[in-house]
Amino acid sequence: MTYTFWDFLQLIGALGIFIYGMKVFSDGLQKVAGNKLRSILKGMTSTRFRGILTGFTTTTITQSSSTTTVMVVSFVNAGLITFIESTGVIMGANIGTTVTAWMISIFGFKMQITPLAMMLIGIFFPFIFFGREKLRNLAEAMIGFGILFIGLDFIKNGVPNIQDNPEMFMFLDQFTEFGFASILIFIVAGTILTLVTQSSSAASAITLVMLFEGWIDFPIAAAMILGENIGTTVTANIAAVVGNVYAKRAARFHFVFNIFGVIWMLILMQPFLMGIDATMSYFSPGAGSILHATDELGRANATLAVSLFHTVFNIANVLLLVGFVPYIVRIVEKYQKEKEDTQHRLQYISSGMMSSPELSMSQAHKEIELFAKLVEKMHFSMQGLLFNKQNKQEQFLKKIEKREKITDNIELEIAEYLTKISSFTLTEEATRRIRGMHSMINDLERVGDIYFQMSKTFERMQSEGNELPDHALEKIGRMLDRVHDAIRNVRENLSGDNGDIDLEKSLHLENSIDLYRDELLEFHYAQLEDNGYSNQVGFVFLDYLNRLEKIGDHLFNVNEAIAGKKVKAAYERVVEERG
Repeated sequence: MTYTFWDFLQLIGALGIFIYGMKVFSDGLQKVAGNKLRSILKGMTSTRFRGILTGFTTTTITQSSSTTTVMVVSFVNAGLITFIESTGVIMGANIGTTVTAWMISIFGFKMQITPLAMMLIGIFFPFIFFGREKLRNLAEAMIGFGILFIGLDFIKNGVPNIQDNPEMFMFLDQFTEFGFASILIFIVAGTILTLVTQSSSAASAITLVMLFEGWIDFPIAAAMILGENIGTTVTANIAAVVGNVYAKRAARFHFVFNIFGVIWMLILMQPFLMGIDATMSYFSPGAGSILHATDELGRANATLAVSLFHTVFNIANVLLLVGFVPYIVRIVEKYQKEKEDTQHRLQYISSGMMSSPELSMSQAHKEIELFAKLVEKMHFSMQGLLFNKQNKQEQFLKKIEKREKITDNIELEIAEYLTKISSFTLTEEATRRIRGMHSMINDLERVGDIYFQMSKTFERMQSEGNELPDHALEKIGRMLDRVHDAIRNVRENLSGDNGDIDLEKSLHLENSIDLYRDELLEFHYAQLEDNGYSNQVGFVFLDYLNRLEKIGDHLFNVNEAIAGKKVKAAYERVVEERG
């Protein structure tokens, strides 16, 4: 029976089911582990070994080293972690990606998993319609797990049978007769397979199926695994193409680190494989050598041996090269030189680099922290404009105008990024957070606009030959101090855990701005009545006053969005009822 084009299409379809199952499984796990992912990310900026643990844990949860490495590249691109800090996470992701191979080897070849997978889907399918969100997410993950192994079974059945298609086996077998060159050929094959499938998990599954079905032997499968280790770095390098120099360096480090690993493994390949064979023989004495296994039990053990090889290689690679990371970093930095245009202007998320929804939301939240920092810089520029006596007003005007344009750009970039995240299937909590972040960036952008409008008012007043008297300027200075307190409060709230903030303090700061505005209104009318300043100057004073009070409102809106609840309207109703 010859292998037809329709048989090949069925194999492609089986691969599609496997990858889809992996995606559903991964998405479900990420939703279940949502908050844990955010807490795991906090370990990123610690020691290199904590970074390795972070990379391993994140990859185990997301079931994708590509997701982890793209996320790391995104974070480096955003300036949230340094290039050096990213190296540990990348090394940990290499170890984490081996978990998938173990799952496939144990459940896919040593057990009849398909009936269990069907039962698993049958058990958890009804929970998809339940009201409890966590239960729905868990059900989604378990259904994805079932689909994954059904897809794997279809792949096993779709791979052509050796007895019925000897010519195909002979074609493949002719490449295994060149000794060391054969290892190199299949390393390239593994790399290409990963590029085509865009998933090291799918490439590993195909390799394991080919080994189990007898198309390749254990040494060739190990060579393909090494190639897949190289292929998995390509996704992050593609993502970094549109990133800045630091993102490119993180992606290049992943590539160089894995290349170095493959090089030293090629030198020690033969004794390493014999060591794996001896280990497997020790634990399965009746199965015989797995180097050239021919019976089904031997080939099933060989799939486990490949998973062991994959894990031991990646752990050994990390232990061997972790001390040489500074030298690898220097090589990468020498190759990927910093250019003058690599200053962060918060345009990183326009690159379209997306990691998992939960991790992307954490990244977006960090960008909003940087947005608030920029707003504080605009505040300092406004203070300099009003109170600097060294004729630097022109510099401050240019700074405010430049930063106002950047705030417009930031709002657009973050909004588009949040919209991309929204295209994923999200939890209710995630949807609420994204809406809150949309609200935050809108209010922060409005604050930037107001400072720019105040600078224009100052410019107009200067051109007309007017200026605020010192006693009026002093009052505006005190109002600016209160607004600055509110800005610092926003920055503190953004840097804490999402939703866990003291709104009482924020409300107190907002009320102090409102009360001082009322006090200064009395001052303003008294000045007009006593001819303390002209109507033209009074208009400027009133303009500053109202705009600063409006900034206070926007800042409090940001605090409410962080907390996920509205309190000011309710507070004002109570005051009105009591009043």
